Amino acid sequence: MTDQPTVAVDVVIFGGGVAGLWLLARLRQANYNAILVESDALGTGQTRYAQGIIHGGTKYALTGKLTASSEAVFQMPGIWRDCLQGHGEVDLSEVKVLSPHQYMWSTTSLTSRMAGFFASHVMRSRTESLPVKERPLIFQNPKFKGHVYRLDEPVLDTASIITALAKPHLAAIVQATLESITFNSDESSQLVLKASDGTAWHVATKRIVLAAGQGNAGLLHAMGREAPAMQLRPLHMVILRGGLPESLYAHCLGASVNPRITITSHSDAKGEVVWYLGGQLSEDGVKRSETEQIQSAQDELQDLMPWLELSQTHWSTLRIDRAEPKQPHGKRPDTSFVDETRGVITTWPTKMALAPKLAADVMAHLLQNEIVASGTQPLAAWPHPAFAELPWQEETRWN
Repeated sequence: MTDQPTVAVDVVIFGGGVAGLWLLARLRQANYNAILVESDALGTGQTRYAQGIIHGGTKYALTGKLTASSEAVFQMPGIWRDCLQGHGEVDLSEVKVLSPHQYMWSTTSLTSRMAGFFASHVMRSRTESLPVKERPLIFQNPKFKGHVYRLDEPVLDTASIITALAKPHLAAIVQATLESITFNSDESSQLVLKASDGTAWHVATKRIVLAAGQGNAGLLHAMGREAPAMQLRPLHMVILRGGLPESLYAHCLGASVNPRITITSHSDAKGEVVWYLGGQLSEDGVKRSETEQIQSAQDELQDLMPWLELSQTHWSTLRIDRAEPKQPHGKRPDTSFVDETRGVITTWPTKMALAPKLAADVMAHLLQNEIVASGTQPLAAWPHPAFAELPWQEETRWN
């Protein structure tokens, strides 16, 4: 392993998901000499398992009032739409929009109808009740007896988000692992990074940002720290393909904050439509085996859409651990998390839609601590990570 001269930068970001890449783009636009370190492929981890939903809190307003969660994400769809149109804080004009809208549907049960009523009134600017002819075709079936609402919130292809964020800044992205770290009295630090080609890079930085999701815990431990603590909230998602009538981006309203089921649509490696199922189904399914979870998903779709013909459908499941800051009793965090302790800024976006807020909060921390931008500098020719494949495009998932 050969050593290289020390590279001096303003900020080192660990983690090449949406949150880390969004922050890298913002910092370099603000003339910070920032680099990003990813040990695997870009988008590996929670990002590639995301459904791509950029929601603005509607599903958190189902109790009839705005919660802390709904208020935290209320502005996010507008920020993302500006970026998708090419005039926002980052350029996402090349991102694939799977759907400009999402839908909510209610069943004939009282709790579901009331949840839809409250959502449509509390989030009136975002939610519109649809007549039959304007609904997705699947809800125009005469056997469907519920209500359908359209949400002004997009669904995006997560792989294209990673590509759009990373490509303009590839020179500042290195595939490497943290070998050692030494902290200075002014909270700056000296790092040794082991690149994927075996090269040892010495990096001096004013601040470190951890945006590695579940990997934050290991990085903190390597730095001799145990706080801030992390919690993992697991999900057991379901994917299905074959014989599906159309792409669908919809939430079935239930009695709780969580939708009874959430359906987004994607493409496998051959371009075939894949439905990706989350919501309460995925939370309740954590203790089920794959076979049991698939059966539960089949039962749920049969109950909600009994007119669907799924005899030619292939099924699989995906287990995911959502990494979040530790909360009392393991509750869901209300918003993104940013904590600075002795030169290390630890972050968890908690949901993809909050990446812009997380980046803004980190930049505010840098300014408060008088970490000024030194100007972007020519960077070393270090090895760059590849881009992660989406899980439903891996044919082994379907075997």
